[in-house]
Amino acid sequence: MNKNLPSEAVQRAVVALNNKEVIAYPTEAVFGVGCDPDSEEAVMRLLALKQRPVEKGLILIAASFEQLQPYIDDSLLTEAQRATVFARWPGPVTFVFPAKPTTPAWLTGRFNSLAVRVTDHPVVIALCKAYGKPLVSTSANLTGLPPCRTTAEVLTQFGDDFPVVDAPTGGRMNPSEILDALTGERFRQG
Repeated sequence: MNKNLPSEAVQRAVVALNNKEVIAYPTEAVFGVGCDPDSEEAVMRLLALKQRPVEKGLILIAASFEQLQPYIDDSLLTEAQRATVFARWPGPVTFVFPAKPTTPAWLTGRFNSLAVRVTDHPVVIALCKAYGKPLVSTSANLTGLPPCRTTAEVLTQFGDDFPVVDAPTGGRMNPSEILDALTGERFRQG
């Protein structure tokens, strides 16, 4: 592992995740808040914190495509569509895939699809590898406030005891672009 990565902070975050807590961590542009995607209790805590309705659905962020495969059905993609996705990953592009029927509704919301991203941020890669699966990922900000770009901003918005992986973001100004993996439709400009 890269000696510059905050390995102690990553291990503390994994403990928090295993305890169904919500954590904050740097992504390509802003800090994200996330939790265990397989824990309804953890996801409900995250949604309550963000005052976000479950119907909107969530994004999963992962260290690799393999970590996402339990949640998405890529069998509907053509080789060309798959090549388009893999040409943009890892990186700050989120793709909406058909969800597997077993994917929990607390992740998909009112949709039969799921937004997913394979990140290129080294801290998130280390975190997902240490945890062994993807994380729910939504911007770290309370309703009506701008997304946090530093650890200090996270602690100001969420409190001094909030579990946060203290590391810089990737420096991008805009949040990830969101595209439909099947149609290429753009849902959010990056």
